[in-house]
Amino acid sequence: MQNGAQNQTSLQGRLLGFVRVVVGGKAFDLPIQAMTFEKDTAGDNAPGGFFADGGEIGILVDDTAPDTVVQAQIAKATAEAVQHLSRRVLN
Repeated sequence: MQNGAQNQTSLQGRLLGFVRVVVGGKAFDLPIQAMTFEKDTAGDNAPGGFFADGGEIGILVDDTAPDTVVQAQIAKATAEAVQHLSRRVLN
């Protein structure tokens, strides 16, 4: 991280990397972590996505999902992060 970027997380998944989101001139490096989730038989959605909990933010992806699903999770979670951070920073 550089240039005053902020990074926050305490979850213990396998770190895959970071996505940098810039909102209102502030940079946020969101950790992307792969975790194994218990499967929900009632839904077709892959577990994971953007999270914001107690001041911590990041992206979780399913460790057992195929690469194409993980990439889609990251893209969707990044868009959700931009919306969340925009409300927080710009208001």
